[in-house]
Amino acid sequence: MGTTYYKRLRMEFDSTSTWLPDAALPDGYEWLGWSAALLERHARAKFESFRSEVDSAVFPSLGDRSGCLDLMSEIAQRSTFVPEATWLVACRFPDGSTDDCATIQGVVQTGLWGAIQNVGVVPEHRGHGLGRALVLRCLQGFRQAGIPRVYLEVTACNAPAVRLYRSIGFRLARTTYKAVEQPALACSVV
Repeated sequence: MGTTYYKRLRMEFDSTSTWLPDAALPDGYEWLGWSAALLERHARAKFESFRSEVDSAVFPSLGDRSGCLDLMSEIAQRSTFVPEATWLVACRFPDGSTDDCATIQGVVQTGLWGAIQNVGVVPEHRGHGLGRALVLRCLQGFRQAGIPRVYLEVTACNAPAVRLYRSIGFRLARTTYKAVEQPALACSVV
């Protein structure tokens, strides 16, 4: 075991100078606004979204069911939690049953910046525009809460996510490296 470094990008968005399109979901999907009753469902969607991704190596709690529940609980209990920027997406099947398939959370960080946390889409539901819709809905929630400047951090090797954020209007602000004690994975720097 050694130290592995992962390149992380801080990307920023200023909604005062950028137009926000509607956050439309495809047919068969529905928005669930924040409610404490949905905490476990957010955690489950987060785990299913990240458990096989490189971010579960960078942030081990994302690869563990109880870690996702602890993380979701911690986020929701912060005094800076922004419910308007926190969403769950469910897929509704013809028989009326649902499957939670995407999640996002928002908090306020220092300097009155909104921080997008854990944009997660379950693998079976990727490629339908859910990630774009989640980020747009989250940005609209921050704007509604009076927080026009927002940032997120993304592991640099997650090229689809980086492309998505750039296409929405996020700009690279800073590059950092996160040190993790573990064997090296494919997108690590060292």
